Amino acid sequence: MLIGAHVRDDDPVGAAAELGADVVQFFLSDPQGWKKPPTHPMAERLRTGDVTVVVHSPYVVNIASPNNRIRIPSRKLVVQHAIAAAEVGAIGLVVHGGHVTQADDPAVGFENWRKFLSRQQDDGGFAVPILIENTAGGERAMARRFDALARLWDAVGEFDVGFCLDTCHAFAAGEDLGDVVDRAKSITGRIDLVHLNNSRDEFGSARDRHANIEGGTIAPDQLAAVAAAAGAPVVLETPTEGQAADIAFLRERLGR
Repeated sequence: MLIGAHVRDDDPVGAAAELGADVVQFFLSDPQGWKKPPTHPMAERLRTGDVTVVVHSPYVVNIASPNNRIRIPSRKLVVQHAIAAAEVGAIGLVVHGGHVTQADDPAVGFENWRKFLSRQQDDGGFAVPILIENTAGGERAMARRFDALARLWDAVGEFDVGFCLDTCHAFAAGEDLGDVVDRAKSITGRIDLVHLNNSRDEFGSARDRHANIEGGTIAPDQLAAVAAAAGAPVVLETPTEGQAADIAFLRERLGR
C-alpha cells in the first residue's frame, strides 16, 4: 500500500523525501483560480521518479453547475489539468463532485456530469483518469451523501470514471465509516484513492475541517481500518506539521 500526503506544489520531490512518502498529491495552479496550469518545473523528475503522483484540480471546478459561466470553464479546466497531470506522471486527477443551487433539481447536475464525460470520451478521453471525490456539505451536492453518489454513478459509471474516498468528508456528511468502503464499492465498483483525514468536527457536521490522524473526532484505528479495507493509495490531507507522524502511525498499524 502506498502512503503519502498532499504537499506543497513548488517542491513535491523534496517534500516526499522529507516525509518518506510513497505518494504525493499537489495542485498544479492556484486552487482558487481559473488559469491554465503551467508546465511544472519538476515535471520530468516527477514523471520518471519513484514517487507516485496525484494531482488535485482547483476547488473552483464545478462540473455539475447549471450556470454556463461556471460549468463551461470548469470543463475546460479539468481537461487542461488532466493534460498537465500526465506531464508529471500522475495516476489520476481528483475532482470534487460539485453541486447545484437550492433552486435547481439535482438531476441537472448528474446530467451535466454525464454530458461532460460523454463528450470528452468522443474527443478521445482524458490524459489521466478522473477521480471523483465525495464532499462534506451542501444539500444539493452530487457526491456528499451516498444516495446522491449512487445517482451520480448511475449517470457516469459507463465512462470508467474513478472514485476518491475522503474519510473526513464522509464522516462530516453523516456516513458511517464502519462499512464505508463496502458501501462505496457497492456503488462505484472501485476505490482508486483514499484521502485519509480525521475531522475537527463532530459526525454529520457538514464541515470540511481536517485534523491529523490522532488529533480529531474519528478514532485513529477506524481510519486505519478504512485504509486497510480500501486497499488503494492513501493520501493524507492533514495539517502539515503532523503529517510525518500520521504516516508513521499508518505504517505501524498497517504493517508497512
